[in-house]
Amino acid sequence: MTRESSASPLIFGGDVQSPRAALPVLPPLALYIHIPWCVRKCPYCDFNSHTASPVLPEEEYVDALLADLDQDLHAVYGRELSSIFFGGGTPSLFSADSLGRLLKGVEQRIPFASDIEITLEANPGTFEQDKFVAYRKLGINRLSIGIQSFQQEKLEALGRIHNGDEAVRAAGMARQAGFDNFNLDLMHGLPNQSLDDALADLRTAIALKPTHLSWYQLTLEPNTVFWNQPPTLPEDDTLWDIQEAGQALLAEHGYAQYEVSAYALPGRPARHNLNYWSFGDFIGIGAGAHGKLSHPDGRIVRTWKTRLPKDYLNPAKSFRAGEKALGNDEMPFEFLMNALRLTEGVESRLYPERTGMTLESLAEGRREAEQSGLLQVEPSRLVATERGQLFLNDLLQKFLT
Repeated sequence: MTRESSASPLIFGGDVQSPRAALPVLPPLALYIHIPWCVRKCPYCDFNSHTASPVLPEEEYVDALLADLDQDLHAVYGRELSSIFFGGGTPSLFSADSLGRLLKGVEQRIPFASDIEITLEANPGTFEQDKFVAYRKLGINRLSIGIQSFQQEKLEALGRIHNGDEAVRAAGMARQAGFDNFNLDLMHGLPNQSLDDALADLRTAIALKPTHLSWYQLTLEPNTVFWNQPPTLPEDDTLWDIQEAGQALLAEHGYAQYEVSAYALPGRPARHNLNYWSFGDFIGIGAGAHGKLSHPDGRIVRTWKTRLPKDYLNPAKSFRAGEKALGNDEMPFEFLMNALRLTEGVESRLYPERTGMTLESLAEGRREAEQSGLLQVEPSRLVATERGQLFLNDLLQKFLT
């Protein structure tokens, strides 16, 4: 059986028979590429990542990625890519030759916008100066570096393969390789972490002058080592103190919070992630990748790909594990669970433009959320109050049917 003929049937969700307007303009289009291997699986990680063997099947995986993309091309004909994001796993385990062949193959299939943003995730333990110079020459113009902490005790607790000195050097090597736009991933609320510990990590990160910081609290997720063997995490009062003091420190140094856990210097928010949060479109290729595509007739379809690398690389199995057309009753929640993460929300007009639904379909939930003090009373925007940002799940419940 070929990959194409074994594709999963379409699963329809919700009230798909109700009328929905055709979309006047399709949203921006992005591409997410998942490379699932890493040096070692971290105990907190619930992403689709797998410990790498000594020799990675780079050539076979690139071939599979391009074949996977070919099966999605019919849905994006005539559109261009505004951003590409290599996520994982640790994409920087792949050679520049492999990523170059992949990028060339993608551009032959879908044109790139003239100002396309191309981000590669990397970990300090995988940094090699020559390799990253070669990545930059390929057109990759943004890095996202997984630091998590600069303190040895915390890094060991998190199962990271690098130390604090390597993390500092990685940022310097990124600049030397020609990357003037890079993100540092940093966690707080770590095992036995104090307020002083958390602020010390932030100060070290700020001193490296990244253009973007993803600063988020460690959470215990199902199907992880930490879920089954929970570490001792800070008390709620300490977590609150860390959040308040950390946000003040970031603001003092010019990093504006534009999403729940994202902070950027002026003009440097992550365009790829902004596209997610504003209900833009994205193709997802690679083991376990998710996608979301809008069609001119108003249909919006989410897709997900086969998770296990061995299955993804098996020609007898389908790349696509499933797909689902969003129903009208799902649309308010689907749109707002992303848009309301943005500290400034989105313009109200974006809802009908991106969903084909009227603003009236939000009216009941909007009224309840405003009365509860979770949503700002602002007709031209959909934006959470400060309280709504803190209790985002409660806010989103107002739009579940």
